[in-house]
Amino acid sequence: MEMMDYAIFAAVAVAAGWVFAQLLTQRSSSRAQLERKKFLGEAHSEIKSLRDDARSDTEKWVTEQRQTASKEFKEGRDRLKEGDDRLSKREDNLERKMDLLNNKERQVDRKEEVLVEREALVGTKQAEAEALIEKEKEILERVASLSRDEARKTLLERMERDLDHEGDILVARMIERVEGKVELRAKDVLASAIQRLSSAYCQESTVTSIELPSDDMKGRIIGREGRNIRAIEKTTGVDVIVDDTPGVITMSCFDPIRREMGCRAMQVLIKDGRIHPTRIEEVVAETKKEINELIQKTGVQVSYDLDMPGIHPKLVTLLGRLRFRTSYGQNVLGHCVEVSNLCGMLAGELNIDVALAKRCGLFHDIGKAVDHQFEGGHPEIGATLLRRYDEAPEICNSAASHHNDVPQESIFAVLTQAADSISGSRPGARGESLERYVQRLEKLESLVASFGGVKTAQAIQAGREVRVFVNAQKINDKKAVRLCHDIAKEIEGQLTYPGEIKITLIRETRVIEYAR
Repeated sequence: MEMMDYAIFAAVAVAAGWVFAQLLTQRSSSRAQLERKKFLGEAHSEIKSLRDDARSDTEKWVTEQRQTASKEFKEGRDRLKEGDDRLSKREDNLERKMDLLNNKERQVDRKEEVLVEREALVGTKQAEAEALIEKEKEILERVASLSRDEARKTLLERMERDLDHEGDILVARMIERVEGKVELRAKDVLASAIQRLSSAYCQESTVTSIELPSDDMKGRIIGREGRNIRAIEKTTGVDVIVDDTPGVITMSCFDPIRREMGCRAMQVLIKDGRIHPTRIEEVVAETKKEINELIQKTGVQVSYDLDMPGIHPKLVTLLGRLRFRTSYGQNVLGHCVEVSNLCGMLAGELNIDVALAKRCGLFHDIGKAVDHQFEGGHPEIGATLLRRYDEAPEICNSAASHHNDVPQESIFAVLTQAADSISGSRPGARGESLERYVQRLEKLESLVASFGGVKTAQAIQAGREVRVFVNAQKINDKKAVRLCHDIAKEIEGQLTYPGEIKITLIRETRVIEYAR
């Protein structure tokens, strides 16, 4: 019984152990299953995440590839369109060229037909002419009993005379036709240039009025026994007219440089208030220096305004001097600038060198700046100066020939003469009486200055008086009387003038010393 109990107990124990083992096994399997499920869930989540990332990257790459392909496709389509446009244009050009070629071909065909017809006509005319010639030969031989050679010579002479006559008629007709066209063209060019350049004119006078702060200043200007006014007139060569006109004195001189210098010096003296011979000489010397600087600046400004580089400094100075020179009352520098502009416009109309034409016009009257210093007319003097300072031959010839003193050698000389005539002939540009007056005074001064021992000669009082300054070392008192008489006789014999001319001869010895 005990053995059975032990056996049952053992069996129960074994069964219980087996059951417990099964329970343990089942519990371990459940935990593993849970862990497996959890791992599978995490794996699924990660796979899903990777799948989503892969899908997103794929879609992004596909989008980029699609955009790139679309852009390349669009560019390719644009290139194809441009190529098609170019091909279309080329086709259009080719079609136009083909049309032109076809038209030219048709024209050539028509011209060939015309030429064939003319050739046939010429052949017919030639045959008729040969027949007529043969007939005339027979007539001449029969009527005049001439030999064949003599008849041939007579016939040729007759034909030559006929051809010469017809040629002369044809040439005359062509010349008449060309002259008509040339005249119309010339008028059109001149009218265009005149209309483009419109200038106002103001004739210059030989007198200048200066206002005074008070009438008391007139007495200070005259000075004790007139010494101040004599010093002013002597140093400047300007006639100072002090009359009853209140608050005004008049400076008169035919030479604009002298008059300008005298006016400036007088204005400085009036402003300064110190008026005596020594101060007058100092102010006049300073004014001369200012005038020389003004002359140089004027020449530089003219060359700059006309855009003419490379002008010789001496020519620049001469241009500045023309500012104070008049011709028939017209300012010579203004006249030269106007002629230069006119020449440039005319040259532009004719399609020739504008810069050279303007240079010819500017320098055509350059000789007037020094014509009182040299013998000869201003065209000859100007051409000599221009050659001396290496100006172009066309410029030199334009200056020399603008008054027909020498032949014109280029079209620029012709343009210069035309522009000079335009500028001088405009209404109000010039006054004949003023030019004659200036020439008479210049001739009076040059005539007096030609006597031996004369230092300077100054025409004042509008030419009614001339003041002669002589060298005191060469001319004594007795010779001075004789010289004054000889000058008066020479003026009477050489010049024509209204009324009488007073000759005042001045001989003085001046000694200067400084006390230090």
